[in-house]
Amino acid sequence: MGMTVENVMTSKVVSVTATTPFKELAETLVSNDVSAVPVLDDDNHVIGVVSEADLLCKEEFREQFYGEGYRPPLRTRLRHPKSRMKARGDTAANLMTSPAITVPLEAPAVVAARLMEAHDVKRLPVIDYNGRLQGIISRCDLVKLFLRGDEEIAAEVRDDILGRTLWFDTSGVTVSVNEGVVTLSGRIERRAEAAITVRVVGNVNGIVSVADELAWKIDDSAWQA
Repeated sequence: MGMTVENVMTSKVVSVTATTPFKELAETLVSNDVSAVPVLDDDNHVIGVVSEADLLCKEEFREQFYGEGYRPPLRTRLRHPKSRMKARGDTAANLMTSPAITVPLEAPAVVAARLMEAHDVKRLPVIDYNGRLQGIISRCDLVKLFLRGDEEIAAEVRDDILGRTLWFDTSGVTVSVNEGVVTLSGRIERRAEAAITVRVVGNVNGIVSVADELAWKIDDSAWQA
């Protein structure tokens, strides 16, 4: 059930090595229209990530600005405690953020979304079980999940969720989808089963929301208390 990182990632990845010089890093970001690139060792392992923010430290912390009485905003100093050191860097090795925040190839797409949110990054290197780079997943890749068609979503809910995933009788449940909003109607045996159905369906990639119009024969909510 649901998409994995491998399903939505970009396989063609622009990368650099630890010895890549500053100017080449800047050219790589600009020419490929990306905000960050993974840094790889000789065995294709991800050892760090260089972003636009890392390169801009050189401008933000120039000594000439300090001479003029300039002091970077507090939020900059707190968010990038190593920024002054990076400002002196001239290769990826001393500019990169390390260790890199990565996501496994087989992880659910929602895991990538949560990692991006937790670490305030726009993209993540995707690695295999050996830690080697396999692709890159961005916020844009995750947003594309919401472009799934209504019929495709409905088919997954009916066939995978109601037909195979749930262990109780769902034959009385009707599914309709409009603009990504799934409506579940009909009748199910127990109230707890209705709640489980709504929750599991809500985890399907591409769903905007779930409208619960299910009725039940037995209200077993008191049994759960």
